[in-house]
Amino acid sequence: MDWEQLAELAQARSHAPFRANSDTLPAELAALNYDEVRDIRFRSDHATWRTEGLPFEAQYFHLGLYQTQPVRLHEITPDGVRTLPYRSEAFDHGRNTTSPHTWGDLGHAGFRLHYPLNASSYKDELIAFLGASYFRALGAGQQYGLSARGLAIDTVGGTGEEFPRFTDFWLQRPAPDAQDVTLFALLDSPRSTGAYRFVVRPGSATVVTVTARLFIRPGTEPVSTLGIAPLTSMFFFGENQPRASDFRPEVHDSDGLMLVTGDGEWLWRPLQNPRHTVVSSFAMGQLRGFGLMQRDRQFASFEDTEARYERRPSAWVEPLNAWGPGRVELVQLATPDETHDNIVAYWVPATLPAPGQPLEVAYTLSWQGDAQQRPPSAWVTQTRRGFGYTRLSADEQARQAQYVLDFAGPALDALPTGAPVRVNASSDANGRVLEALAYPNTATRSWRVTLRVQRIDPTQPVELRAFLQHQNDTVSETWTHLLLPE
Repeated sequence: MDWEQLAELAQARSHAPFRANSDTLPAELAALNYDEVRDIRFRSDHATWRTEGLPFEAQYFHLGLYQTQPVRLHEITPDGVRTLPYRSEAFDHGRNTTSPHTWGDLGHAGFRLHYPLNASSYKDELIAFLGASYFRALGAGQQYGLSARGLAIDTVGGTGEEFPRFTDFWLQRPAPDAQDVTLFALLDSPRSTGAYRFVVRPGSATVVTVTARLFIRPGTEPVSTLGIAPLTSMFFFGENQPRASDFRPEVHDSDGLMLVTGDGEWLWRPLQNPRHTVVSSFAMGQLRGFGLMQRDRQFASFEDTEARYERRPSAWVEPLNAWGPGRVELVQLATPDETHDNIVAYWVPATLPAPGQPLEVAYTLSWQGDAQQRPPSAWVTQTRRGFGYTRLSADEQARQAQYVLDFAGPALDALPTGAPVRVNASSDANGRVLEALAYPNTATRSWRVTLRVQRIDPTQPVELRAFLQHQNDTVSETWTHLLLPE
């Protein structure tokens, strides 16, 4: 098995009718509830590559409850390819009174790789593939947060979202001194197939280099939205949208979408938990990168001793080949609590490949912690909404909104004391900027912007933009925000 063989297999599969995998579980396994399925745990002493003493180890997820479709797993060794079958003795079934030895080769729900990420004495969980085409990874000192996917189809548009899934994986056995590990996967869905290669390099920021060759199945319903390098996260509330009933200041896995265009413009869109689904698009001729970021890295921002949201990673996507014109699309859904992912971001190419013809994309996906991708000039450190002491009529309160933004970064630090900095602020036709002030915030050695906006039609959103300038030079990223209808 090599990359070209895998790509040929994906292309051949695209010309065959889609066949869904069987999800028939043994009756006693299918009857287990959430807690009972959680009680089935993989025995780490059965991990693949443990007895060989290799730097990486593979462990497996058991089928049950929501995970009913098995994936086929294989190992690529110097002697060839071998199957990695399900073995009931590799799992501790806890208090369940089932008969797993009678189930045969069920297959696995997915797998995870372990590596000594934080200390040489223990192999931490590094990356996990579980469910559809979802996967998530960790850098040193991080805790799981947002997820990535292989592909998204019609998240918006079309007649309903389609969830492609990885059906087969090949795990390449690492060398004894390996600093990365390579995985191959086949993706399949009613309208798509794909070949994927993942090279996973652990570190303070774990970097996954992804190569994908995608095919649209001929003779199927057209795809409206093909989402490349999709990211999925959660935003419940935050500094820009506080929740009075919760003792915690913020609850989110990501607090903003960051992107940079081929022209070098950096944009920051704070995330929100809207009442209704909101879709934003950022069109451009070429993409240099985008990501869902967790910029808040202080415990005091969250005050959650269990979830530790300040340790959740940011995920930054950087193309390795030319993706051409298209758009970054951000989908924000309403969520009643923090247990539901409600944020999706992905790249949509302006032109889709013809059915049966390949679309090849390559990119790095960096799972970053305290040291993360930032604009080279300056960036938004916080977005707060609300008024201080002021006298406004009821009508003014209904039609006006005020934002307080802080910017920090090397371009601002380099300015001499007293240098004039102004804010360039604008809105779309449904808004009017009433006040836009920039002034030093000496408490944090940053620059603060106060932005007051009036809505024209309160039932419609207002698109806002603001960035800092020194003389004729732009010295910050662009804050771009959607003031939602009340």
